[in-house]
Amino acid sequence: QLRLVESGGDSVQAGGSLRLSCTVSRNMYTVNSIGWFRQAPGKEREGVARLDTPSDYYYYTASVKGRFTLSQDTAKDILYLHMNNLQPEETAMYYCAAGSIATLDPTPYSYWGQGTQVTVSS
Repeated sequence: QLRLVESGGDSVQAGGSLRLSCTVSRNMYTVNSIGWFRQAPGKEREGVARLDTPSDYYYYTASVKGRFTLSQDTAKDILYLHMNNLQPEETAMYYCAAGSIATLDPTPYSYWGQGTQVTVSS
């Protein structure tokens, strides 16, 4: 059973930065994709960024390009999401997930963490 644990969520002012961590319980290269998703109250879960492990390719949704960056510590099986210039509308629970299909659609992802809360105040 694959487990994922998120951490790093916090409350920040608009324009602030945070680094989220997703710790995977086994070699992250045993899955095809590890993604970061977020869900605000009353809204659908949306994909933010993902790592395609076969190619080590990082993909970002358009709204975060240039502000969010993925990085990884392969030895520790941790995927980081570095978030800069955060805005109030990005307040949400942030989740990481692992699956076999490289997509930012959350539907195919089989394994999910419990989430970490990010709150951005204006």
